[in-house]
Amino acid sequence: MSTNKLKFSRRKVKEAGAAYLFIAPMVIGLLIFYFFAFIQNIYFSFNKVGAFGPPTFVGWSNYIRLFNDPLFWTALKNTLFYTVLGVPLVVGFSVVIAWLLNQKIKGQTLYRTAIFLPAITMPAAIGLLWRWLMNYQYGLLNYIIVKLGGQPIAWLSDPNTVKWAILIVLVWSMVSYQVIIMLAGLQGISKIYYEAAEIDGANKMQIFFKVTLPLLSPTIFFVTIMSMINILQIFDFIFLMIQRNTVAYQYSMSLVSYFYEIAFTQNIRGYASAISVVLFLIILAITAVQFVAQKYWVNYD
Repeated sequence: MSTNKLKFSRRKVKEAGAAYLFIAPMVIGLLIFYFFAFIQNIYFSFNKVGAFGPPTFVGWSNYIRLFNDPLFWTALKNTLFYTVLGVPLVVGFSVVIAWLLNQKIKGQTLYRTAIFLPAITMPAAIGLLWRWLMNYQYGLLNYIIVKLGGQPIAWLSDPNTVKWAILIVLVWSMVSYQVIIMLAGLQGISKIYYEAAEIDGANKMQIFFKVTLPLLSPTIFFVTIMSMINILQIFDFIFLMIQRNTVAYQYSMSLVSYFYEIAFTQNIRGYASAISVVLFLIILAITAVQFVAQKYWVNYD
């Protein structure tokens, strides 16, 4: 081997070593706090784990108990309610708002900034803000309803309205970030397609449905996946907005809320692990179905 090749080889080894050294902290963190925790969680789901003492193997008992637990089914039903209604609303509003913000309008920068504000606001602040807005006695929403001649609504304490209240806040908080992604997707569409459609005599509605939506479908697919995963894991708004000692909490709690109650309030961590594993399997299954179905409606051309 020549001297030049030997120097090049040594330099390459040093560069590779430096690169691995730089990414080592992140890799180690991922292995410890994600991969190891994930495996440990699956192991705990087959054990009886309390606040103290070693785990005791119980086999499938936690899963059998889970599928016979009415509160689990209530939490699952609520989670699916948020997902089935929330995902289409988030995606629909995101597409429409992004399309409007992509037009040449006066004050475009101001509108874009205003839309993005919820995305940079902490969920805790959003939850507390909406908790006051939906207050039965002093909330702004009920004030407006009463001024219009209606009756005040117990948004956060009535079992019939509490899930809708959470859904409103959830959609409001998620749309802003997804609008930015949709806007980036819209600006990535070449103007050639629009020019060709206009030459063919297409109007604005035809251009939107026949050109914009098909070319935006990869972005819509990404937003759908991310929105679905985020909504299935909803916890913060329920925890912050609903009092846990009320009937409304049971009618609004999600799987993650139920997991929190079992794991950190009752310290039944083996059973809680089984709940989290089932949630993981639900997310995995729905995501897999969406990836299979994308070939029928997502256009990557």
